[in-house]
Amino acid sequence: EKFKTLKNEGNDCVKKGKYEEAVNKYSECMKLNTEECTIYTNRALCYLKLYKYEEAKQDCDHVLQIEDSNIKAFYRRALAYKGLQVRKKNMAGI
Repeated sequence: EKFKTLKNEGNDCVKKGKYEEAVNKYSECMKLNTEECTIYTNRALCYLKLYKYEEAKQDCDHVLQIEDSNIKAFYRRALAYKGLQVRKKNMAGI
């Protein structure tokens, strides 16, 4: 029950653009249930919005170990890789 409440609060934070807060809510959820893939893909989305590509990739990798056909995880991991590559190029250009 607490898990569901936290998840909904996290989702509300995302809708309001409060990604840091949402990450905290989803992380709390993970303490209660580590098998719920949605929490990881939701948190990955927040990390992408916060330009934390490495963290986003790790969450997606975790989901794909549990559920190897999770489309959201594949898609968000691809976005994370893209973000990491763009960052590398920008660093090289400085």
